[in-house]
Amino acid sequence: MSDTFADIGLGADLVAELASLGYEEPTPIQRAAIGPLLAGRDLLGQAATGTGKTAAFALPILQRIAGERPAPGRPLALVLVPTRELAVQVSEAFHRYGRKLGTAVVPIYGGQEFHRQVAALRRGAHVVVATPGRALDHLRRETLDLGDLRMVALDEADEMLDMGFAEDLELILEAAPESRQTALFSATLPPRIASIAERHLRDPERILIARDAAKPGSMPKVRQVAYIVPRAHKVAALGRVLDLESPTLALVFCRTRIDVDELADRLAGRGYTVASLHGGMSQAERDRVMTRARAGSVDLLVATDVAARGIDIEHLTHVVNFDVPSSAEAYVHRIGRTGRAGREGVAITLVDPRAHRLLRNIEQATKQRVTICTVPTPRDVKARRMDVTRAAVRDAVAAGDLDAFRTIAESLASEFDPMDVAAAAIRLAHEAAEGDGSDQEEQHIPVIESFARPKPAPERPQGGDMVRIYISGGSKMGMRTADIVGAIANEARINPRGIGDIEIAETYSLVELPARDVDHVIRALRGATMRGRKLKVNRDLGIRPGK
Repeated sequence: MSDTFADIGLGADLVAELASLGYEEPTPIQRAAIGPLLAGRDLLGQAATGTGKTAAFALPILQRIAGERPAPGRPLALVLVPTRELAVQVSEAFHRYGRKLGTAVVPIYGGQEFHRQVAALRRGAHVVVATPGRALDHLRRETLDLGDLRMVALDEADEMLDMGFAEDLELILEAAPESRQTALFSATLPPRIASIAERHLRDPERILIARDAAKPGSMPKVRQVAYIVPRAHKVAALGRVLDLESPTLALVFCRTRIDVDELADRLAGRGYTVASLHGGMSQAERDRVMTRARAGSVDLLVATDVAARGIDIEHLTHVVNFDVPSSAEAYVHRIGRTGRAGREGVAITLVDPRAHRLLRNIEQATKQRVTICTVPTPRDVKARRMDVTRAAVRDAVAAGDLDAFRTIAESLASEFDPMDVAAAAIRLAHEAAEGDGSDQEEQHIPVIESFARPKPAPERPQGGDMVRIYISGGSKMGMRTADIVGAIANEARINPRGIGDIEIAETYSLVELPARDVDHVIRALRGATMRGRKLKVNRDLGIRPGK
């Protein structure tokens, strides 16, 4: 389908903003959801992470509340998400899309100073993006009032239920006006989600965006690797990986044409010969780029998915996903451009730690494991360059035709040790091939070797593998199971399915955790806030208050 954002009902301001951000066409979930939401329908959408559902609900919300002025503490739209990372991510998306509309967006989540959130709410927010526990805290303290709410969106609802937020969601939805519009998005639709939808959605539009599956035999012969890298370090990491891989030609995919231009400039600054392809180019410009690429005068071709359609270059050895693709279908289509005619290709994916679920989706859909690698160090890169130089010298010796240079070698050998002469010649060849080097600054890149992969059964070790921790807050201060589960999942990034028994007494709580996670969770929670207070967290030693 080729519908544009204008075709599916978005106004000129939003369409112009999306164009300036480099978005070229809506994704399937956006095509299916935006129209009904603009028409005021409730919506129940099943779609995996990374299919573009943030924009699917953010854009209609922005259009429907544009030009209105919210009262202090009384937002016009509320978006509920499971984690603080997603709250920040969704808030940033609203800000990007609504820049020219003057939309005020406030994220509220645990771990952030409460009084700062109160101040932001009092200034007036069109949209509040919140984790359920913190939203409920504000409702109970009356710093958040849902009386003017026009729209509610629940993003990743199944994840919120897995984290123990079912009760919170019910209380929040019951506090919202009955006349509001509700959109619920979930990767799966278990009975608990269906029950919430039945109680809180009115005759919803139902949308299913099936997780893409690769067709049998459609996966190319490609070595698939991924590097878990924070976004701020992606360019440096990519430089090292490319130096290590030494591609003949690599096709690097970005999400938007703005990303394409920025990345191409930065890679060119690191010494690569780079060309760009995106929807903002004329056909003549595109033809010139493809001519250069096919002639072998380009090291890297940086492109969007739309602009890269139809690319077929015989000597393309590597495909790089600068961001994880939005679907398994897109991933398979991208990496299929290499590994053809029986040759092995290489697919490299750079994964922001927050986006690891997208990679899991792709693995599950393609039934193939992507190998998680550690970003090469400067020493690894230098060793690789030396190997390349060694191979080049060996090939030159094997090829012969050295008579023109033998006279110089014999002359120098009469003055110096022949081994020193050879070493000096190799050094000069190595430095000439290396040029300025693409990683001279030896930038420190955080090492993230892997992420927790889903298990077929809940991750709960048995017997002696569980250890209890003590938290200095209990039922007297309103502590609930959802607060504890949410804090552990958000602050320590631990799979909530691994948490064991939780005992909440009047003044303290005890939590069972896998032994391997205990020290990490204690460190993470010591700086966190639960129920508006910083609490003591230690291994449980059996000592209780008053004893």
